Amino acid sequence: MAGVTGGNDFQWCFSQVKGAIDEDVAEADIISTVEFNYSGDLLATGDKGGRVVIFQHEQESKNRPHLRGEYNVYSTFQSHEPEFDYLKSLEIEEKINKIRWLPQQNAAHFLLSTNDKTIKLWKISERDKRAEGYNLKDEDGRLRDPFRITSLRVPVLMPMDLMVEASPRRIFANAHTYHINSISVNSDHETYLSADDLRINLWHLEITDRSFNIVDIKPANMEELTEVITAAECHPHQCNVFVYSSSKGTIRLCDMRAAALCDRHSKFFEEPEDPSSRSFFSEIISSISDVKFSHSGRYMMTRDYLSVKVWDLNMENRPVETYQVHEYLRSKLCSLYENDCIFDKFECCWNGSDSAIMTGSYNNFFRMFDRNTRRDITLEASRESSKPRATLKPRKVSTGGKRKKDEISVDSLDFNKKILHTAWHPKDNVIAVAATNNLYIFQDKIN
Repeated sequence: MAGVTGGNDFQWCFSQVKGAIDEDVAEADIISTVEFNYSGDLLATGDKGGRVVIFQHEQESKNRPHLRGEYNVYSTFQSHEPEFDYLKSLEIEEKINKIRWLPQQNAAHFLLSTNDKTIKLWKISERDKRAEGYNLKDEDGRLRDPFRITSLRVPVLMPMDLMVEASPRRIFANAHTYHINSISVNSDHETYLSADDLRINLWHLEITDRSFNIVDIKPANMEELTEVITAAECHPHQCNVFVYSSSKGTIRLCDMRAAALCDRHSKFFEEPEDPSSRSFFSEIISSISDVKFSHSGRYMMTRDYLSVKVWDLNMENRPVETYQVHEYLRSKLCSLYENDCIFDKFECCWNGSDSAIMTGSYNNFFRMFDRNTRRDITLEASRESSKPRATLKPRKVSTGGKRKKDEISVDSLDFNKKILHTAWHPKDNVIAVAATNNLYIFQDKIN
């Protein structure tokens, strides 16, 4: 990667925006997760209405070689429906919490999608041929009179318009008492884990009627509950290792070889708190909303309310890198607490080479940090800069005093516009950013 702020050779530019422009956004249309597949050719989004939309990368056209191929809708399907738990008198939302792709093994694609309670394995496959020339039925499907059949026909495959079918192959249900916040496919490609507020379960992709509980932090007396699990992920190369983060700002690394129940961690990552900066909000803003291993497996990244931290798996006592995402909000924590924004769960992601990281902020801003140069940039997902190949201008927030011409005042930030979900192409400098009901796709602009 040439650098997130890009010297003379690297800039981010607008590529596409998906979704309606309406001012009144339907709740069901709000995007709740974004995920590239392993090759980056497919990009999946899930929304609060339980739908999954998959975009496919079109190849570059020979007429316009300077333009990268676009992502166009490949398949749309209803993954989850609203349900009602009659035993607990609880509505179960259809909102898609997470999507995770499985590595491609054949012509079909497989992905896991989950709402609060139920995980589903979907198969997405193409069909461009159909069988014709049946013996027992006509072309319109009506059965033929057996006594009128005088000759035997051999059915043939005829070409037809391409159809993309999504079919549920497995449904993993009834294993979580609390809301599922994470799913992660293991590097053995046979198992995956799912995490809720208090437990983590290990599943086999072929077995739906049972899972193994590998972490359980539920106290005997719920009044003694002091922390919850906020995110969990499998190591990208070692199928026995996984991590989970907590609302207390700690991360535990567990090894499944040590014991069947991983309540006792192998490593415990925690940064000691600076007593001078302690406040009423310290515990809330230290809660980790996302944890992601680097592609190399050497590092992991955690996102709390105000910062992103990069940890070396070999060093538990403090992170090796800390990046401030929106430090200017520290003075606004009181009002952010009152409007519940302080509980927003921002995600983070690595680029393909682990040299840069990206996470979201408010006012449809998102932040990028170059780990090599330590430079950072703030960009905005906005329809105002949505002309093809339009270069994204860096944005700056003024924190008081005299505001410069290009800066935006911290008091005029829109906290209803927030970038919670982002994804980075596993190989190229292409990013997907979910802004409420719109999906923005940006790419690098090579001069």
